[in-house]
Amino acid sequence: MTTNISLPHVTKHIFVTGGVASSLGKGLTSASIGMLLEHRGLRVRMQKLDPYLNVDPGTMSPYQHGEVYVLDDGSETDLDLGHYERFTNSPLSKDSSLTSGKIYMSVFSKERHGEYLGQTVQVIPHVTSEIRSVISKLDAPDVDVVITEIGGTVGDIESLPYLEAIRQFAFDVGRENCMYVHLTLIPYLRAAGEIKTKPTQHSVQKLRELGIQPDMLICRTEYPINLTERAKIAMFCNVPLEGVIEEIDAKESIYEVPLKLHEGSVDDLVCRRLGLPKAEPDLTEWREVLNRVRNPQHELTIAVVGKYVEHKDAYKSIYEAITHAGIHHHAQISIRRVLSEKIETEGAEKLLGGVDAILVPGGFGDRGVEGKIEAIHYARQRKIPFFGICLGMQCTVIEFARNVLGYADANSTEFHRDSEHPVVCLLDDQKNVTDKGGTMRLGAQDTLLLEGSLAAAAYGRTTNILERHRHRYEFNNVYREQFEVAGLHATGTSPDGTLVEIVEVPDHPWFVAVQFHPEFKSQPTKAHPLFRDFVRAALAKRAAK
Repeated sequence: MTTNISLPHVTKHIFVTGGVASSLGKGLTSASIGMLLEHRGLRVRMQKLDPYLNVDPGTMSPYQHGEVYVLDDGSETDLDLGHYERFTNSPLSKDSSLTSGKIYMSVFSKERHGEYLGQTVQVIPHVTSEIRSVISKLDAPDVDVVITEIGGTVGDIESLPYLEAIRQFAFDVGRENCMYVHLTLIPYLRAAGEIKTKPTQHSVQKLRELGIQPDMLICRTEYPINLTERAKIAMFCNVPLEGVIEEIDAKESIYEVPLKLHEGSVDDLVCRRLGLPKAEPDLTEWREVLNRVRNPQHELTIAVVGKYVEHKDAYKSIYEAITHAGIHHHAQISIRRVLSEKIETEGAEKLLGGVDAILVPGGFGDRGVEGKIEAIHYARQRKIPFFGICLGMQCTVIEFARNVLGYADANSTEFHRDSEHPVVCLLDDQKNVTDKGGTMRLGAQDTLLLEGSLAAAAYGRTTNILERHRHRYEFNNVYREQFEVAGLHATGTSPDGTLVEIVEVPDHPWFVAVQFHPEFKSQPTKAHPLFRDFVRAALAKRAAK
């Protein structure tokens, strides 16, 4: 007689590290691996561990760090989590984004509460144990694979506790349940006319000195790596030849990356290494995305008017959401990045003339605000499809108050505290807030839509929609009736009706501004409804020329 023994479920772990240089695309690579595994039917969770001492990116300048990506639970996170949500269906939470600041705060709190029982608190074992515990938090019976991206570059002093923690982690779960993927750079020297593998060798050598032997090397390169070079990398880095993967620069779209990795058998190698099911992924939907990118039927130009347009990552999710809407409509969209301050000196006509639509995104501070207001006036007067987001909505309200209601000094109390007509003002629950980090109105909030509005048409319903917020200031309800009578309608409100979340001008082809951030919930295979209809309106304008 035989007895069936049910073995406990074991969550597998993949750790993605980077070497040689920063900005190699660890986030994109991690997200692409997650996407491929999901398409094989596996249940994936994603996580980013950043070595900087800020508690979160919420107080960091977009020029240094790019956009702050907000989750449903209100966590302010690294922009790589945007890649995770665009590429995968992995649910993300505060446990998906950790920094050294958060890790050390937790360690200090435990020490103050006596949890270490008088021990001398040290990086090893206390900090590394805390890191291991946050990795383990994502283990669950309904999770097959956790992919953890380690921020920074191997060799950075601040990354050392994380590398030591993931080395130790293999002993927690068993080396057979743990895989190390190292993303590295293979530079091309034009003077010599050849690629160089030595930087990768040194990077892996540093990892091995720290006790980590990578199972796979993903090599970023401008040029193909021949078999001889791959064999050389494999030999010097102690990695099987099949584990040396070429990741050549994507020339058409970042959405090529998962398909390129699949061609390199990355997902097959991961499944074999971790003992996961080897069912082939169905990538039909993803291939259709690339087909639409490569074979557009329409062309558009959309202006994004902001104060951070010089930094390509400051509005990363905005640009991607526009791209997704273009994919939906088989359209190639050229984005004209317009610095709002320049509009103040050079005028809207010069900088916005000829565009098919205008978008004004979020931001903080008064720099460039007057340029945004002028851009909104230009779009409203010339019947150009317009989309305002967060501060873009607040500037919309200010523009309408000045030019339609006749309140020349209308403003937000963020920019002019003593304005006679503060049409945008501080939220009541923000008035006594002094700390900057994590104290705004954050995360997913319900909105009710007005029947017959452009927003309701986009979403296809008027019941609750859930969108993510990140702001301190809000439409001033004192002026709500005046705006309604003059033609700026509140078409989305909080469930209790006290907060205005969406405004529209009905006497316009498409003029919508929202207080939330819809860009955070857009995917290449499913464009956000508001971006989709914004681009549809731009196509209609283009066709009418």
